[in-house]
Amino acid sequence: MIDSVRAVETPEGVLLELRLAGVIVRALAWGIDMAIRFAVYLMAGMVLPFLGAAGIGIWLILMFLVEWFYPVLFEVLAKGQTIGKMALGIRVLCDDGTPVGWYPATVRNFLRFADFLPVLYGVGLLSMLMQRDFKRLGDLAAGTIVVYAERRVLRSTRTEGPKEEDTEAVPLPPVALTLEEQQALVAFSARTRELTTERAEELADLLEPLTGDRGHGAVSHIRRLASVYAGER
Repeated sequence: MIDSVRAVETPEGVLLELRLAGVIVRALAWGIDMAIRFAVYLMAGMVLPFLGAAGIGIWLILMFLVEWFYPVLFEVLAKGQTIGKMALGIRVLCDDGTPVGWYPATVRNFLRFADFLPVLYGVGLLSMLMQRDFKRLGDLAAGTIVVYAERRVLRSTRTEGPKEEDTEAVPLPPVALTLEEQQALVAFSARTRELTTERAEELADLLEPLTGDRGHGAVSHIRRLASVYAGER
């Protein structure tokens, strides 16, 4: 796949481009959520002790509930986003691009104790650096990913007529491409509209052994191939 982009096909046959959230942005989101939880603990700790032993008990129960269920509730009820994730523009999704439910949200968050080992998310950080999708142990167990909140549709029904270059016959590659390779071509084709002409052609030239073209011809060839693999032809 190109960079940290993951293409996911929904059950409806729509191909979504999801940008994976890396270690730094996820750490910042966790820091914001931790600060919010700490503020709740601090305010409750200033008030509840006046109730005596009962107040201390309520404070301990409150700490338990907030620490373990704050992220679960927000991820399920707020479309995969805690307050920290909202601030950084990221969200949790299932591997297939669908919203997280109670089970995956609970599993990924209750396994935070394992990711935290031996200190300061050491195991979780190592796991994220070793995983292509930046998954910590909780994500691996729950089948979830953390992505930037926006989604880009790579395949949809065309409403306009085909361009002149789209009407040409598309010579398929000399070798069969895997699904992942086909998705990479579709993703690249969609992103060429955001790149300068020079940059798009520079990247397309890398696929000369596949397309047999260079420059603008290579970009056009890749777009036509992508339309085939995306089911638009």
